[in-house]
Amino acid sequence: MTTAVPGQPVGGCTTGRPVRAALDLFGRRWSLRLLWELRADPLGFRPLQKRCDGMSSSVLRQRLTELLAARVVRQLPDARYTLTPLGQEACQALHPLVRWADRWAVEIGSRTEAEQASSRAEGPIDGRSGDRAGDRGGRRS
Repeated sequence: MTTAVPGQPVGGCTTGRPVRAALDLFGRRWSLRLLWELRADPLGFRPLQKRCDGMSSSVLRQRLTELLAARVVRQLPDARYTLTPLGQEACQALHPLVRWADRWAVEIGSRTEAEQASSRAEGPIDGRSGDRAGDRGGRRS
């Protein structure tokens, strides 16, 4: 699978529009989860694999290669992976989606207002604090 980059045809779209490239890149299985897990601290390959529920080494390597090529992730000299400023910006761009998801969950009754308030108190999505599993933590309105 080729790396999605702005200006290049991607996913059946020949225009190369940046939003299409971003949707293609982040729509790939595990890509957003990798961003989520790297949001707070750099991680090595094995710790990252463990945080991603033991995803296969080949898929992890492929996703990391794509995220590295897209300049969303970089590898440190000690072999750990970390978000680049672009990767950190991508996490910040998820804030409105996180807020919407919280409202949606309350609306359909899968989360109470108390749970939503608790998740807001855990901190921002950029990972300075919050749930490390990535399912509820780090949201605020």
